[in-house]
Amino acid sequence: MQVDVLAFGAHPDDVELCCSGLLLKLKAQGYKIGIIDLTRGELGTRGNADIRAREAQKAAEILNLDFRENAGLTDGNIKIDSDSKQVVIDVIRKLCFKIVLCPYWDDRHPDHEAASKLVEYSFFYSGLTKIKTEQEAYRPQSIIYYFQHTLAKPSFIVDISTEFKTKIQAAKAYASQFYEKESSEPETYISSPQFFESVSNKAKYFGFQIGVDYGEPFLVKSAIKIDNIMNVFT
Repeated sequence: MQVDVLAFGAHPDDVELCCSGLLLKLKAQGYKIGIIDLTRGELGTRGNADIRAREAQKAAEILNLDFRENAGLTDGNIKIDSDSKQVVIDVIRKLCFKIVLCPYWDDRHPDHEAASKLVEYSFFYSGLTKIKTEQEAYRPQSIIYYFQHTLAKPSFIVDISTEFKTKIQAAKAYASQFYEKESSEPETYISSPQFFESVSNKAKYFGFQIGVDYGEPFLVKSAIKIDNIMNVFT
């Protein structure tokens, strides 16, 4: 299996909430897309890991993913150690994708920060020939960061106006996580009735910056090569 763009999330639902609009746009453009959930989200206050796995499968169908897999790392204890890097390196070399999407490195959730560093380090080390795995050394072309709780000035914003409705549908596949009037589960940060309003407001805010209805912001550390400024700035 080969994909063109692979998004990493610390937990199931991270990618859906933060960058699935871009994935949907890429899919419509003919590219192969995939998601790696680093953990099963077993520490989530609402629901459990088995429920989350079923929800992740439903979300994958909504997004029409070409690939989804769970890396099986420990929720609440994502480590940047040799074993964890080996897991991510194996994924990178197995799928040989061109672009990595991963969380921005500054966030209120420690797992999100750890996931960002783990993927970034593995991205680099996967290209070293002296690190031996069943697959040959391979390094994707680019790593792009998506935002979760903490925001920074983006390098670029993607118009997801057409994709926004499906993005929300995919996120709501994780029904156990979000507001249910009859639920007896404990209340959490994302289970309030207003949560999806905040998701919409965020997308509207970034969409406004580029003159569209909804946008998703992204950041890159490297310089962006442009051959024709007229294609970008007009």
